[in-house]
Amino acid sequence: MAAGAVTTEPSAPEEREKQHLPPKSYADAVEEAPVDQGTHENGESNGNNDGDNSKMNGSNGHQNSTGHKASVLRIVATDSQEENKTNEKKSFRPDLSRGVSKEEYSATGLDDTPKSPPKKPKKTTSQKNIRSHNKSSSDASFPESPIKDSAKDSNIFEKVNGTQNGSKLISVKPAIDNKDLPKEDRPHYEKPSKELQKEEGLASGRIAGQRWGQSGIRFAPMNIPLQRRLQTLVVLLHTLCIAISVSIFFFLCAIPLFWPLLIPYMIYCLTSKASTSGTHSHRLEFLRRSPVWSLFASYFPARLHRSQELPPTRKYIFGYHPHGIISMGAFGAFATEALGFSQLFPGIKNTLLTLDSNFRIPLYRDYALAMGLSSVSKESCENLLSRGGPNNEGMGRAITIVVGGARESLDAQPYTLRLVLKRRKGFVKMAIRTGADLVPVLAFGENDLYDQFSAESHPRIHKFQLLVKKMLGFTIPLFHARGVFNYDVGLMPYRRPLNIVVGKPITVAQSGKPSQEEIDRVHEEYVTELERLWDLWKDKFAPDRKEDLNIFE
Repeated sequence: MAAGAVTTEPSAPEEREKQHLPPKSYADAVEEAPVDQGTHENGESNGNNDGDNSKMNGSNGHQNSTGHKASVLRIVATDSQEENKTNEKKSFRPDLSRGVSKEEYSATGLDDTPKSPPKKPKKTTSQKNIRSHNKSSSDASFPESPIKDSAKDSNIFEKVNGTQNGSKLISVKPAIDNKDLPKEDRPHYEKPSKELQKEEGLASGRIAGQRWGQSGIRFAPMNIPLQRRLQTLVVLLHTLCIAISVSIFFFLCAIPLFWPLLIPYMIYCLTSKASTSGTHSHRLEFLRRSPVWSLFASYFPARLHRSQELPPTRKYIFGYHPHGIISMGAFGAFATEALGFSQLFPGIKNTLLTLDSNFRIPLYRDYALAMGLSSVSKESCENLLSRGGPNNEGMGRAITIVVGGARESLDAQPYTLRLVLKRRKGFVKMAIRTGADLVPVLAFGENDLYDQFSAESHPRIHKFQLLVKKMLGFTIPLFHARGVFNYDVGLMPYRRPLNIVVGKPITVAQSGKPSQEEIDRVHEEYVTELERLWDLWKDKFAPDRKEDLNIFE
C-alpha cells in the first residue's frame, strides 16, 4: 500500500463482527459517502476543492485509475451546524405512536422527503378532551354527537363522519345548528333580568341575527303542483282584469292604425244601455260555465250553501254580506257556475250587480257583460225584476246586490264582520215595489282574504278615504295580502276558506208606494234572519273570529 493511504474499516456488520470490531454507530454511518472517479457525490469536479483534497486525490490516484471506489469518512463536530439542522428536523417530525398525530397530520411530511411539517398548535382544553376521547375510543368511526367544551359547557367542535385519505375531520359547529341540540345543551342568549342589570349596572343590546330567523316574507317553493299554479293564475287575471283592460286600450291608442276602430268604440261605450236594459243580450252561458272558474273557486276554496229551496215561481233579491275588498265570493257564487248555483236553485236566473261606472271602462265592460253582470242602478234593478221569465213579468229572475258597498270595504278587517246595514234600506224598498222576496246571504271568510289599515290606528287616512268616496262614488282601500311567489306581500287574496250561506227568504207583498213602516218592518225581519245565520254557523265557519257580528250605520 502506498504511503499516506487511508485505511478504511469495513462498515458492514458481518465483516466487522469477523474482525472483532465494535458495531458502527448510526451517526458515523450517515456521514460516510461513496466517491466516484474524479467526482464527489454531488457531481462536482475535484478540481474545485482545496489543496488538501487535491493531495488526498493524488495519493489515491492509483486506486481511482483502476476503477475502484473508496469510502471517505467525514468527521463532523457535534456542535456543527448540519447536526443542529438534523436535530431540528427530528424534533419537528411527529411521533406516529401518538394517537393524536392522526388528527394533526394528514400524510404530509411523514416520510424522509424534505417537506416542512405544519406548525404545532397550542394545546387547548377542547383538544385535550378530543385526545382523551380518541384514546378511550376503540372503534375507528366517530359518533355523531358533538364534543363539548368542559370549561364553558357549549358546543365547540363537531366530528364529521367519513374519512379522506385516512384522515378524520373535526369542524367547528356553527351556532345556527344549536336548535338541533337538546334544550339542556343549548347556549342561553336571554338578556339578563332587570334586577341583575340594576345591581351590576349591565345593559345588553339586542340579539344579533334574531330578525334573520324571523323573516317577514315567506317565499313559495318551486315544487308546487300544476293545479295550484293554475288557480293562482286565474285569480291573478281576475284581480288585475281592470288594469289589464286599460293597459291594452292605451296600447292600441298608441297605434294610429287602430284609431278608425277605437273612436266609434268609445262612442258606443258612452251611449250603450246594455248594462241597464235587463235583456242579458251580451251574456254568454258557456263563459259562465267554463272550467276556468272551477280553478278560481278552488283557490280559496269557496263553497256555496243553501238553507232552504227557492221555488222558481217567485223573484228574488239576494243581499250579499259583507262587501270585503273585491267581493271574491260574490263573483264566484253568483257570476259563475263554479259553485253550482243552478244545481242548488234550479229554474232561477241570477244576475250580479256592480257599479255603473265599471261599464264605462273600455274592454272591461265587454268582459263584465259577457259574464252576465249588470248595473246596480235603479233602472237596471227594475228592468231585471219586471221583464223576462215564463210570463214576461220577471218570475224566476234574481239579482244579487252587495248591500254594504264601497263604504263597508273600509271596515273589512280579518276575522271580523262589520256590516253597514242600518241605513241601507233602498234594496228593501225595491223588493216591495217589484214584489221580490229578500234572501240574506252571509259570506264567512270574505273579510279574511285581505289585510288593510284600520280606521282606529290611521284616522286621517280613513277621513281621506271617506272624502274620496263622497266625491267620486268609490273608495280606495289600502290593502295587501300575498303575492304570486310569496305568502306575505302582494295584491293576491290569501288562500283562506270562503263559505257562502244562503238564508231563508222573507216574503214581501208587492206595493207600488210602500210606506216607511212597511220598509222598516221588512228591514227588521231581514236583519233578524241575518243574525240567525251568524249565530247558527259562526262556530263552524268562523272559529277564529275576533268579535261577533256588528251592524252599524
